[in-house]
Amino acid sequence: MATKKSATDDVFGFAAFDPSTMTESAREYTEKGLAQSKEAYDKLKTAAEDATKTVEQTLETVQAGSVELGLKAIDAVRTNADSSISHVEALMGVKSVAELIELQSSFFRKQAEAAVDQAKQLQDAARKVAEDVSKPGKAAYEKAAKTMKVA
Repeated sequence: MATKKSATDDVFGFAAFDPSTMTESAREYTEKGLAQSKEAYDKLKTAAEDATKTVEQTLETVQAGSVELGLKAIDAVRTNADSSISHVEALMGVKSVAELIELQSSFFRKQAEAAVDQAKQLQDAARKVAEDVSKPGKAAYEKAAKTMKVA
């Protein structure tokens, strides 16, 4: 006598299901996910290390640039103070109003020329510092852009 199959036996029957293939598939999937996670972590770690180096280089450059600008400003103040003291000494020896006016006009002209020259020097120094400060960031950006194009 043949056994009669009901409609529910086909629906709930797992005769074709092989648990060993499911385990192997899950293991491959897990290993692939783990490898991808490790790769992503390595990339993130490298990017963080690069960013740290960039920030350190930038801060060192800012510090050196600040010192350079400070020294230029001190030099300008020293030059102006020396010039003013010399001018006051020259004023002490004035014999006439005409000589006073000539001395004063000459001093103002020299001071204006010196101020323009000092401003140019400070501007050039500030531009150089700004360029030097931006170099590490620019290099990091270019490296990141190349990495993104490759990926």
